[in-house]
Amino acid sequence: MPQVTFQYPAWFLVLCALLGLGYALLLYYRETTFREQAPHLHRFLGVLRWFVVSVVAALLLSPLLRRVQTQTQKPVVVLAQDQSESVGAELKGAALERYKADWRRLREALSEDYDVHEFAFGDAVREGVNFEFTDKVSNLSRLIQEVYDRFGTQNLGALVMATDGIYNQGSSPLYAGAPIVAPVFTVALGDTTLRKDLLLKRVLYNRIVYLGDRFTIQVDAAAVNCAGAQAVLTVSRIEGEQVRTLQSIPISIDQNDFFTTKEVVIEADKTGVQQFRFTLSKIPGERSTVNNTRDIFVDVLDARQKILLLANSPHPDISAIRQTLEGNRNYEVTVAYAGESGTDVSKFDFVVLHNLPSNSQDIGGILGILDSKRIPRLFIAGMQTNFSSLSRVQRLVNAQSTGQQTDDVQAKVSPQFAAFTLSPELASELPKFTPLTSAFGNFSALPQAQVVLYKRIGRVDTEQPLLVVGETDGIRCGVLLGEGLWKWRLFDYMQHNNHQIFNEIIGKTILYLSQREDKRKFRVSLDQSIFNENEPIFFNAELYNDNYELINTPDVALSIRNAEGKEFLYTFNKIGNAYRLNAGILPVGNYTFRATTSLNNQTLTYEGRFSVQPIQLEDFATTANHSILRQLSAQHGGEMVYPRDLLSIADKIKQMSNIKPVIYQSTQTTPLIHLKWVFFLLVLLLSLEWFLRRYFGAY
Repeated sequence: MPQVTFQYPAWFLVLCALLGLGYALLLYYRETTFREQAPHLHRFLGVLRWFVVSVVAALLLSPLLRRVQTQTQKPVVVLAQDQSESVGAELKGAALERYKADWRRLREALSEDYDVHEFAFGDAVREGVNFEFTDKVSNLSRLIQEVYDRFGTQNLGALVMATDGIYNQGSSPLYAGAPIVAPVFTVALGDTTLRKDLLLKRVLYNRIVYLGDRFTIQVDAAAVNCAGAQAVLTVSRIEGEQVRTLQSIPISIDQNDFFTTKEVVIEADKTGVQQFRFTLSKIPGERSTVNNTRDIFVDVLDARQKILLLANSPHPDISAIRQTLEGNRNYEVTVAYAGESGTDVSKFDFVVLHNLPSNSQDIGGILGILDSKRIPRLFIAGMQTNFSSLSRVQRLVNAQSTGQQTDDVQAKVSPQFAAFTLSPELASELPKFTPLTSAFGNFSALPQAQVVLYKRIGRVDTEQPLLVVGETDGIRCGVLLGEGLWKWRLFDYMQHNNHQIFNEIIGKTILYLSQREDKRKFRVSLDQSIFNENEPIFFNAELYNDNYELINTPDVALSIRNAEGKEFLYTFNKIGNAYRLNAGILPVGNYTFRATTSLNNQTLTYEGRFSVQPIQLEDFATTANHSILRQLSAQHGGEMVYPRDLLSIADKIKQMSNIKPVIYQSTQTTPLIHLKWVFFLLVLLLSLEWFLRRYFGAY
């Protein structure tokens, strides 16, 4: 029931009523105009006026209308089905149909009293269950984290996980880190029987190697119940439809629970993506031979890019940059100091100049060599930098500073920057990073510079550049006006448990600056050259007119061919001033592509290649792990059941006293003076009074 309360003492209402009565008596007590036609009308009009004036006076006391709203939230029950290939290998045919019927009846039984949500998990967690069992990996911890993220703050009643307990991606579900406080019921699918099986458990290798290198591949082989058998590990190179054997390694299995590691050394004698196949020979009575073979793809590059980190003196920034660059095998990183001899800068493809030029190191000779060899460079200006010399040796930033005072500056991504793409996560998170140390002074970007980052001092976004890139005389150059990058790297790890944002801003900046000038008007790029079979393949394309302005007026067609010559045709989508295409998920194999467009009656083409490698994780662990499910349920106060007892979960959940609806009450307060119907009632009563007075001749 709504309640009316006042912000003033309730006895003030008596004054309001007296005020209305006094007003009515003053107006109608001696009124004689229409007493002959309607003897009692003046009493009725007096009551109207008394009521209206009393209500208006009462509204001036700011009365409030309070309503209490009650909402009942049912407990949330999550039904999650593992749809990985390992589950589908055991659950099929009539058994699958019975299981699907029981799953449907379980959902219906729970829907009466609970808010039921269904999820499928494997590669990813998604709503709805279709029982297709096509996911290439099993990630149980991701499901637990997703349930916590979605329902952790709601009335989560129970989680029902139907899985075989096999996980080949992510951490153990027992240590997922998501503090779910609801009971977890597990449905134990799959077969725990150990059958005779020989399998390739893992193949560890570098996806990128360099021409002429001899690279090592580690092969882990295992066998179950195969004691006394002999097997052969065959290493082959796949070239189109030809399979060329490189090595054969004998393996003697001396026990039922067998494991061994073999190292294979291969010479990178051809450039491009190379496909290798590792095969274990079949032994009599083996359960399955699918997990005896594994294909890998290795991208052989013809050269590494040599990068020199040249510093005025030792500094933790050098280590931070070096660790980021060494994570990219395209780079060969060397650290040197300006005061040392023996470093030939002409042999490098890119140079980072930290705190150079400085008061003690002019480096005029080094810069002369860089200019003559047209070597791109990045200046990192700190408190040892000579800013007068810095202004003379580059034409991107005008720097006026003595370097005696400092500012603590954070970074804000320039919304106008378009030389390369920075992720939305970087743009939102980088301004929160620990401040860099920047010299106090006047800094401004020159016309040929593109500002990547602006300085943020305290809470003020300034127009002073922090990081700029550009090109002068055909040489790409960058200037970072701050030191302390090592603090960014540590902060990134502290906040996100990785260095992804730091690696992106440093890696993409150096990648852009170190790239050789490309004067082609039409370019197509891929994020990588080797994709997993469950990854969509994205293409990006750029088209330039005669003034090298980015345009996307004409259409761009793309043709992809597999090794058998089958062709897939696409048309790029136009995004902003460029092009983008999602080619979807393609079958395993090697592919070539050819993109074509027309500009000014001239046909432009771009060709390239990529490969799709198989994900065989589900083939290498096929024995169900019910022990981990039993522990998971016990840890969260639930229970493990087998598929035949699936329907019993509904009764078990209903019997739990702690899984109950939650009642929420909220109070809504509204000033009575804001109610429109009160206004219209008063207008109606005053209008009625006016009409009667006029009708009977009072006006």
